[in-house]
Amino acid sequence: MDTELRFVVDVNVGRLAKWLRVMGYDTLFPKENGDNQLVRIALMENRVLVTRDAEIARRPDARTGQMEETLIEKDDLRSQLRQLVRDLELDLPSGFSRCVRCNEPLRPIVKQDFVDRLPTYVVLTQPKFFECQECRRVNWPGTDWTNMMSELSQVYREAS
Repeated sequence: MDTELRFVVDVNVGRLAKWLRVMGYDTLFPKENGDNQLVRIALMENRVLVTRDAEIARRPDARTGQMEETLIEKDDLRSQLRQLVRDLELDLPSGFSRCVRCNEPLRPIVKQDFVDRLPTYVVLTQPKFFECQECRRVNWPGTDWTNMMSELSQVYREAS
């Protein structure tokens, strides 16, 4: 996976932040996200700015190539994902690597150390667990993960 790409996502396409994190990409979704703030983050941290705001694309920073931005064309999430996959040649992830809430890298954990924080059914049926070091949320590749991977597989097929 080309995890070298890092993103900052505008509020007008905010749902993409979660999906880019699912895909393993370092993705910021700042609370303060006026145009100037987003451009400043993109420039200072060498991030691709993802937006539907055509005004940002007309800024000198974007026009002169100082900042990479992707102007999202459509409203629906699947089309937006297809566009990012196609235009930026994003790779399909193989598993968990980032917290979808915090964007922090997930670390593998030993199930026995967290049994008290997990539903009994999950303890009995899941072999792998991961924790976000920031929010301390425990994750596992259960139904939500399977559904997200299935959706992404479909997006990749459609983008090819």
